[in-house]
Amino acid sequence: MAVSVFDLFRIGIGPSSSHTVGPMRAARLFVLALQQQQLLARTARVQCRLYGSLAATGRGHGSDKAVLLGLLGEQPDTVDVDRIDPRLQALNGRLQLLGEHDIAFEPKHDLLLQRGRPLPGHPNGMRLQAWDAAGVELLERVYYSVGGGFVVTAEALADAARQSAIAPDTDVLPLPFHSGAELLATCARLGCSFADVMRINERHWRSDADIDSGLLRIWDAMQQCVARGCRHEGELPGGFHVPRRAPALARALHGKSPASRIDPLRALDWVNLWALAVNEENAGGGRVVTAPTNGAAGIVPAVLHYYARLTPHADAQGVADFLLTAGAIGLLYKENASISGAEVGCQGEVGVACSMAAGALCAVLGGTPPQVENAAEIGMEHHLGLTCDPVGGLVQIPCIERNAMGAVQAINSARIALRGDGHHGVSLDEVIKTMRETGADMRSKYKETARGGLAVNVIEC
Repeated sequence: MAVSVFDLFRIGIGPSSSHTVGPMRAARLFVLALQQQQLLARTARVQCRLYGSLAATGRGHGSDKAVLLGLLGEQPDTVDVDRIDPRLQALNGRLQLLGEHDIAFEPKHDLLLQRGRPLPGHPNGMRLQAWDAAGVELLERVYYSVGGGFVVTAEALADAARQSAIAPDTDVLPLPFHSGAELLATCARLGCSFADVMRINERHWRSDADIDSGLLRIWDAMQQCVARGCRHEGELPGGFHVPRRAPALARALHGKSPASRIDPLRALDWVNLWALAVNEENAGGGRVVTAPTNGAAGIVPAVLHYYARLTPHADAQGVADFLLTAGAIGLLYKENASISGAEVGCQGEVGVACSMAAGALCAVLGGTPPQVENAAEIGMEHHLGLTCDPVGGLVQIPCIERNAMGAVQAINSARIALRGDGHHGVSLDEVIKTMRETGADMRSKYKETARGGLAVNVIEC
């Protein structure tokens, strides 16, 4: 099975695609497996163990809550975010698997954070087990949350490792590509754009009408997230008293005097607002779109808002092409490197999102495929080595501001590329390879464990 643009852009909940969305999906897959094997009715006990980065920052990222919701049968894109806390508080030692089979469940015994050695396949590992009333094991599964909400079993990950790639096979598609060079060659051969290649491949699953309606649904979810972020006042959860800044910034921008409109950098204030609004919603556990992850969920929406609201001739077709182009770039990172902060640091999240947004903006502003590839390369090149060191294990500091910075860098990357002819010294493939190697060399304490960098040097916020 190949990866669709709708796999990269998933509607889910915050604060983390790998630590919240992934564990929720994995827990639900486990109980669905019990049901499919006709073991659900016999199940008396279920236990989940979180390993590696999931254990290190699981509480701050809501992994524990996500597992419970997944066992209940909830899905990230449909769960009622306003009822999550009341619902979990009402469990009181009991849990209804898939909402239909009641068992005893005590989190202190049945939901464990194993802070020792991680599982061998990936830093984000989790083991789920089920037993009957006599203590006989019914089922055991190991899942890995590999970034962006993607979940693979231990068996699938081992198969992928033997093939030197986690990403599924794309050769079933009409226009498969495995590198930026292949994508550029296809565009040159057919005289088409990155978005055209992605659209042709998406037709493997759905019609043009369904592609467009699905992309506009993603865009609508992004806009709703920004709107909610601009309304929600107060502090973010977690005990660090981090204030939501988007509402005050929105009021200030809407109330600016006409004289202030001559500020040549005023557009950046709006870009900052859109990025902050999304990531404050994410940090608060709200509804967001993984783009390609939750920790970097504000960059693509902020840059797409910039296109839709601040550039001339923006239209729905441009929005669709923006998302398809961003998706093509994101797939290259997923197949050839990683979009997991726990695997390669924040260069795999904010860096990838910046690269995706830069290439997409360049495309809808009239860039040629070589210019789009250049913009995407610039967007990553200057994020190489970026660590993932969330203070307190929360997706707040430095994550929220980092999205605003990434969005601004994406816009500048596109503008630099548009001023060139597409020829440049470092290719997108070379920068992706460098990012992967840099991530492999990075010490584990800088990979979403809250054991290095700002996470240990910032004591009070």
